Amino acid sequence: MTLDQLVQDLVVANRVLAHHGVLDGFGHVSARHPTDPGRYLISRSLAPELVSAEDIMVFDLDSKAVGGDARQPYLERFIHGEVYRARPDVKAIVHSHAPPVIPFAASSVGLRPIYHMSSFLVRGAPVFDIRSRFGATDMLVRNNGQGRALAESLGKSDIALMRGHGFVAAAPSVPHVVYRALYTMLNATLQQQAIALGGSIAYLEPDEAEKSDLTNQAAIGRPWELWKRKVEGAE
Repeated sequence: MTLDQLVQDLVVANRVLAHHGVLDGFGHVSARHPTDPGRYLISRSLAPELVSAEDIMVFDLDSKAVGGDARQPYLERFIHGEVYRARPDVKAIVHSHAPPVIPFAASSVGLRPIYHMSSFLVRGAPVFDIRSRFGATDMLVRNNGQGRALAESLGKSDIALMRGHGFVAAAPSVPHVVYRALYTMLNATLQQQAIALGGSIAYLEPDEAEKSDLTNQAAIGRPWELWKRKVEGAE
């Protein structure tokens, strides 16, 4: 994929995630640079739905802007730089404050895959509690040390929850990370509905979740093309 193509995908990802309510005026999505793994692309500080190709900036893994770009960056860009540093397999990241996910970071009830579309959750959704590492903060990941601690909490999982804040999704491509962020939010909604019914819950077993995830990953282009068309048609 060329740099221009990745920039366009990143713009689409911002619009798709805003369209589905995964991002609102806050949150962000990034992509690792296609030819330099020590850099990543992310918009300047802007509401995701408003992002265009001209807004995309380039950062190194210390989350310093490349090429003297002095535009205002996202405060929490350190999430992206440190996850990319810790996880060479990760090529795209979303940070979201989607409300349905928040209770699972504040509760002893873990976020677990309740249907096949969210089967990637079988690899866990650990909770990052910034207070346990850094004391009282404004809950934002403002520096490399805090970003590194979050990346450690994420480990080898695809999703990390952030107590009192939101969640992070990591994936091998922009379409994959959009998929994971969206279905993390939908799974949280469905899981809460199932819990509210009051009976026992049959979550996906690890073997069936792994098989479902392989099937879903192979078909990621199908929803991606639909999501792209919807947001491009809304312009």
